[in-house]
Amino acid sequence: MRELLLGEKSRVSSILILMIAVIMLLAACSSKEFSYSEADTGTANDNDDSSDVKKSSEPVTISFWFPWGGGFQKEFYDTVVKPFEAVNPDIKVQMTFVENSDNTQASGKLQTAIAGGQAPDVAMFDRFMVGQWAEMDSLEDLTWYAIHDDMASLYYPNVWSETQYKGRTYALPWNMDSRAMFYNKSMMQEAGLDPDKPPTTIAELDAMAERMFKKNSNGSYDQVGIIPWMAQGFLYTHGWNFGGQWEKNGELMPNDPQIVKALEWIQSYARKYDNKKMTNFSNSLRQRGQNPFMSGKVGFIFEGNWLLNDIDKANFEWGVAPMPSEEGNKSVTWAGGWSFVMPKGATNQDQAWRFIKFIAGKEGALLWAGRPASNYDLTCIPEVNAQLGLDKKEKMNIFIELLEHAFIRPVTPVGGFMWDEMYRIQKLAVNLQGEPKALLGEMKKNLDAELAKVKALEGSKIERNHKTKILH
Repeated sequence: MRELLLGEKSRVSSILILMIAVIMLLAACSSKEFSYSEADTGTANDNDDSSDVKKSSEPVTISFWFPWGGGFQKEFYDTVVKPFEAVNPDIKVQMTFVENSDNTQASGKLQTAIAGGQAPDVAMFDRFMVGQWAEMDSLEDLTWYAIHDDMASLYYPNVWSETQYKGRTYALPWNMDSRAMFYNKSMMQEAGLDPDKPPTTIAELDAMAERMFKKNSNGSYDQVGIIPWMAQGFLYTHGWNFGGQWEKNGELMPNDPQIVKALEWIQSYARKYDNKKMTNFSNSLRQRGQNPFMSGKVGFIFEGNWLLNDIDKANFEWGVAPMPSEEGNKSVTWAGGWSFVMPKGATNQDQAWRFIKFIAGKEGALLWAGRPASNYDLTCIPEVNAQLGLDKKEKMNIFIELLEHAFIRPVTPVGGFMWDEMYRIQKLAVNLQGEPKALLGEMKKNLDAELAKVKALEGSKIERNHKTKILH
């Protein structure tokens, strides 16, 4: 009898141990806190709302910061947020306008909120800044969520790469843009040019533009052929059009010989056509509050697809073509755009992810780009662009054709600094305050110094973490 009881006791103990082991295993598998390496090798589910992220029984309010003013808040709420809330009744979205700082693409208020532990759950964020803020540890790592819901497969590969830093995902892409050349057919015809044959090379552009500059009796410009630094005429744009590379093998190369050549070309217009008179001309158009090309007094301008939304109001004949490139080079474009991030310290992370996934995914992209008020907004999702028929729309198809191989600005922890330096150097060149080669050499030196600071901070951070582990 004693042996029977002992045997029975042993079996009960074994069953209890087995049950505890199973419970622990199930708990580990159901938790989202398992290691990223396990997620990386797992099989992702389809991109739908059947995620493991649990829905709360009580409504949760998530905070969403955005930097776009005007009527954006109402339009975005009605078009995208309201439908999201309808299918996610356990989540409410509180939208707050928080402008970026000093006309930059970054928000000092957002950085302050993150540092103070008061970060919003979601923020609209310029994609080219993602790498820099990820390096500052100001963004939540979304890798697990993105892999689990197979998000990478939705987007253009070049755009997806802007959301990555050191092999991790820190944002989901939202909108996208592309650049081309708008040209005034009426001005071409008046200048004795064939309005159906826009320039395809820089040399042709120079020759045609020269015939369009006109001054009034005061010596001021009534119209211009082109002002290279107007609109999207950034040095980034011209550097690529001249065949330059801003990054080579991981090294930032603003002093690439072709980029130097591009800046020399920009400066040649400042010398030849008087930069002060062209600046006065630009300022007079800016005061009207409309795109310079819409004035009908600019022959050629490099602009984005967004201009197509308003161009029908133009009272002159116009056309769109790829931007001219240096002789022998293919026409190119570059793309930028916005994304959605989860700032570091976001409180309601699971609910925030469901919101980001919706607005940046197929559903949200289709709702926003397909709204009646916009026929020419590009999304980062090829399938949505095709569904909207953007590749078959006249004029828009030119932007779409260039899109798949569009350049993006270097993904770097000094992305914002690099943009500011580019703009500063370009302004100096336009104002004839330095020679292009020397200016770009200075930019290279400043970028390398800034990168060195970042690496030093990263090194000290690693050392501190190492010491903390030893102490614990």
